[in-house]
Amino acid sequence: AFFLGILLAIFIGVGVAAFYQSPTPPKYPDYSLTGQNGPTEKQQPEQKAFDKSMEEFTKTKMNPYNRNVSIIALAAAVIFVAIGLLLEHRIGVLADGALLGGVFTLLYSMGRGFAAEDSKYSFLVVSIGLAIVLILGYLRFIRADRAKT
Repeated sequence: AFFLGILLAIFIGVGVAAFYQSPTPPKYPDYSLTGQNGPTEKQQPEQKAFDKSMEEFTKTKMNPYNRNVSIIALAAAVIFVAIGLLLEHRIGVLADGALLGGVFTLLYSMGRGFAAEDSKYSFLVVSIGLAIVLILGYLRFIRADRAKT
């Protein structure tokens, strides 16, 4: 069940990377010909231009990309948890694997949400994650214990 959970989270991560490719960052200037690790004084303007383009790239392309990936992963996590709850009484090992896959995918979604650098969005993702975990905990453990007694 644990292995299935990990594989489901990896499946989502690899699937997103394969079908929704990351934007290409600006090319870092090549300073290898100078014999130094960084730019010389003459190359400082080039370095500053790169830094500015990298900052712009992060704000306009990478942050929205991370937010979108987080939304996709969050949707997949909800689906995995729902499948796990539906299979709970039929196929125990697969249900546990789907539930774990949902939790691991949820963690991946949260990480991507934090990478989006939007505190309101991060709060929303964490809130949804908390709700999923509370509902899952109740349905899986508390309701099951009450049904046994």
